[in-house]
Amino acid sequence: MIVPIVRLSFYLMEQTSPSTPSRQSPDVLISEVGPRDGLQSVKVTMPTADKCRWIDALVAAGLREIEVASFVPARLLPQMADAAEVVRHALTHPGVTVMALVPNLRGAEAALAAGVHKLTIPVSASAAHSLANVRKTREEMVAEVRAIVRLREALAPGVRIEAGISTAFGCTLQGAVPEDEVVRLAAELAEAGAEEIGLSDTTGMANPAQVRRLFNRVRAEIGERTGAAHMHNTRGLGLANCLAAYDVGVRTFDSSLGGLGGCPYAPGASGNVVTEDLVFLFEAMGVRTGVDIERLIAARAPLQAGLPGEPLYGMTPEAGLPKGWHAAA
Repeated sequence: MIVPIVRLSFYLMEQTSPSTPSRQSPDVLISEVGPRDGLQSVKVTMPTADKCRWIDALVAAGLREIEVASFVPARLLPQMADAAEVVRHALTHPGVTVMALVPNLRGAEAALAAGVHKLTIPVSASAAHSLANVRKTREEMVAEVRAIVRLREALAPGVRIEAGISTAFGCTLQGAVPEDEVVRLAAELAEAGAEEIGLSDTTGMANPAQVRRLFNRVRAEIGERTGAAHMHNTRGLGLANCLAAYDVGVRTFDSSLGGLGGCPYAPGASGNVVTEDLVFLFEAMGVRTGVDIERLIAARAPLQAGLPGEPLYGMTPEAGLPKGWHAAA
């Protein structure tokens, strides 16, 4: 089972689908990770047809980057046994970047064969978490990234590779993770050929001051290869940490509809940032996301239909939109 990974990027992505609610280019990119990161910790397997309907609803809301699956052995993660089929369905939506998580070279081969646009590779800053999550050391994972880059160059040079640094802000197994080690690891991943290197608060231990400081340090080390933020709301600081990352130049943010998901190898690390609340935060500030929040809230229906009884979170869906609400045009 593979933990949530960070995907980060400082570039701005234009929306290309004519069905996109907002015609203007967004100021930030909201990358929906629910169909992979959210589902990985759910015990009940969501039927493939329901996953596809959920992805359709996310696209209809204006989301233009979606992590739809992980390519891992079905015996380890039955929830992702249909990864190739889900990818093929997601690829029918023009203008949507279809991403998948791969923990190793074999997973990358399968994902590339399925036709994904981006690969995300989990690399933990915590030595203990790395062994628990992927059964490899951090050094072995850097070598794995290098091998996947070579495979990509041989088979599908147009596919982008993101290395996500999980447990960048602390680890429930190891405890504190020195910032110097995170910066060093980011440099090694950039040297290995990853186009984007992200930072993930896998265990929900980050605070805004720490987020600003570490993103600034990583950006000073690897420049524009630094990208987006993957925050958890375990201790109620998810949105505050996203805003802190925005303040220092991050323009891509991972989130999960309904706050679905957590980290199976980080005890107590529940709660991805809720996509609905994150979109509301930015739009209320006049920062364009390109996402129609009413359609986004409606996308909870196919999720609930596919996972009846699974708890969903989010303050915005519960409270509703303010009277006279108008998102940024």
